[in-house]
Amino acid sequence: MADNYLENKFEEFRKKTVARKPAVSLGTLLRRNRSYRGFDKSSPVTQAQLRRIAEVCTLVPSGRNQQVLRLKLLTRNNGADQMQGLYKLGAALPELHLPFPGTEPEAFIIICSTVDPDKWVHMDVGIAAQSMLLKAVEMGLGGICIGAFNKQALIETFVLPYEPVLMLAIGKPAEKIELLPVHAGEPLKYYRENGIHYVPKIVANDLIL
Repeated sequence: MADNYLENKFEEFRKKTVARKPAVSLGTLLRRNRSYRGFDKSSPVTQAQLRRIAEVCTLVPSGRNQQVLRLKLLTRNNGADQMQGLYKLGAALPELHLPFPGTEPEAFIIICSTVDPDKWVHMDVGIAAQSMLLKAVEMGLGGICIGAFNKQALIETFVLPYEPVLMLAIGKPAEKIELLPVHAGEPLKYYRENGIHYVPKIVANDLIL
């Protein structure tokens, strides 16, 4: 009886292990984490989803452990529609006037700093932004870092108590993006061809000194 009991328990464990969805690797998340400039408007982003994304900032490193970043979360229900005209996307493709009408971001995270930005703050912003975007990808969403925005208009429109230093646009991606391996010294400008957004990336051998 003891042998049967152990066999049954082992079989239960095996079935649970097989049925469990395998974890997505970091490499997969990184490949999927592209700078999306077009989003599916039929898939709204909720405040709860944005909060899950923002909560990764409680886990990431912070220079000198200052933890000076503060986040404003915007969805359709609390001001995301007011963002249009306050930022720019696709600086390398000005003729396209991105995002295309009907593909605007569904939500935004405005990253602010409680102190004047310095190298430590900028380091924290980079870590926080990448971590939040990876979380978005894990959730089946995507996004982009936006540095071209009207800072004063953001402060006034959303009554921000601190200076915005970066924004994230979040939504369900509606674009196909492919990476192109290139060597150091070759052109790095992204471009579009036949509906695909191509992004050159320097190969590892050329990155390592």
